[in-house]
This record gives sequence, C-alpha cells and structure tokens, in this order.
Amino acid sequence: MKPEEIKSRLEKYYTNSTVEVVDLTGTLDHYHVSVVSKAFEGKSRVQAHRQVMDLFQSELQSGELHAFTISTQTPK
Repeated sequence: MKPEEIKSRLEKYYTNSTVEVVDLTGTLDHYHVSVVSKAFEGKSRVQAHRQVMDLFQSELQSGELHAFTISTQTPK
C-alpha cells in the first residue's frame, strides 16, 4: 500500500486533522503514521490507536501492511 493511499484514507476519516505517513523500510508494508485530531479527545491512547487500526484491518489481515506504528494526539 502506498503512503499516499494511507494518508488519503486517514485524511478522509479524520477531517481537519494533521496526518503524516512515513514508510519505514521502503518496502511499502512498514509504516509509522501520526494523526493529530480532535476525534481523539476523551479517548485513551489504546482507544485512539484501535480506531486508526480499524481503518486498515483488511490490509493488516492480508499482510499487505505488515507493521504499523501509530502516534495519536489531540490539538491541545
């Protein structure tokens, strides 16, 4: 999966947010994503990370995405 596809999906779901996607190995299957969004307000870190992971469940299950590290923050 290309970084642009990941970023687009995240931006579509988390509107008015800041999204960064980094390909960690150059193999298009190991990524770090950072999302700053009001959608995470009042959520624990685990809840926020699960919310992001759920957007890519099929790619993670199929192996298209092998490793996916996440950083979630609120704008505050």
